[in-house]
Amino acid sequence: MRRESRARLELSLLVEPGDVRVRSLLLAAGSAQTLVGALRAGTPVGDSLPLPEAWRHAAQHLDARLGRATERAAEARLRWVAPGDSAWPVQLDDLDQVEPLQGSTGTPLGLWVRGDASPSVLAQRALAVVGARTATAYGSAQASEHAADLGDAGFTIVSGAAYGIDASAHRGALAVGAPTVAVLACGADADYPRGHASLLDRIVGTGGLVVSEQAPGAEPLRSRFLSRNRVIAALAEGTLVVEAARRSGSLNTLHWADRLGRITMGLPGPVTSAQSDGVHQAVRDGKAVLVGSSRHVMVELGVRLTDDPDAPDPDSAYDRLPLMVRRALDALSWGATASVEDVAGRAGLTTDEALAAVTVLHGRGLVSCLDGRWLLTGRADSA
Repeated sequence: MRRESRARLELSLLVEPGDVRVRSLLLAAGSAQTLVGALRAGTPVGDSLPLPEAWRHAAQHLDARLGRATERAAEARLRWVAPGDSAWPVQLDDLDQVEPLQGSTGTPLGLWVRGDASPSVLAQRALAVVGARTATAYGSAQASEHAADLGDAGFTIVSGAAYGIDASAHRGALAVGAPTVAVLACGADADYPRGHASLLDRIVGTGGLVVSEQAPGAEPLRSRFLSRNRVIAALAEGTLVVEAARRSGSLNTLHWADRLGRITMGLPGPVTSAQSDGVHQAVRDGKAVLVGSSRHVMVELGVRLTDDPDAPDPDSAYDRLPLMVRRALDALSWGATASVEDVAGRAGLTTDEALAAVTVLHGRGLVSCLDGRWLLTGRADSA
């Protein structure tokens, strides 16, 4: 590990990620190595800039903190990636050029990464899909469908692994074999939320990543979700909010994307839905472009669509479904409901793959869910 990269790791164990004071003190010190040395010695940096007392106190126990962090990282197979490393996604550096938002700002000192893929490679073409934790069936289906379509088009899907829209976005990407990145507000060694342990394992196992700027073992505090959101927004070239109430945290991600000059999009919901109120307001305020289909999203992201959307397509809608989704569709019948486990067994899929696939089918109006079981209600090749 490079000396500066190691120093940034050490500094990350002393300060709260996103702290507005980090950037100015790093500039004054000239390097993370110098700043860490000053914190250990308790001496000022630059033009006698004082160091926060809490940081100086924490530096007295830095070696113990470092030992615990590296031990946890080794157990969870985490690696540290920092600016200047070949795997560092340089898009994150843009965070040093924007003003603070709700107390957070600045390029991360580094990222703890779970998974073998390169963050810089996955972030070359990425879309963030975020939204409400208490999502509606409509919102979940839309998130899965858009993530699947954009993943199929070559985009990495970035989200926060939360319940609701985030999980649906990750599953939509996984349904088409596309990579997806989960950015956590706690240590990357944690399965958070606990109910998404298998989802996070599957993300890592299929070429995606779980990342966090929080140290291994760090707890998911409210303020950390807000600072985490800036990382989601900065990693992607665009952010799509599917459902968000007026005070939804996902709007914080949208605001970060707007400040960074990224593409911001909102998917509409029913005018009577409080879960879509925040999205509608963002569109009204000019903070997001209204999108109603995956094609709209692709156009906003600069994808060249050579086909005429109004021209007849020689392929059926069935042919255009991803292979995994077609297999799940073929495993369902008109007259009898089937559980996700039934679909998985018939189609030769894992339970997570089957759930992601039927969610995409539900969004396209081809299946219905009755008491947790799935029933075929339409055929893509008969439309």
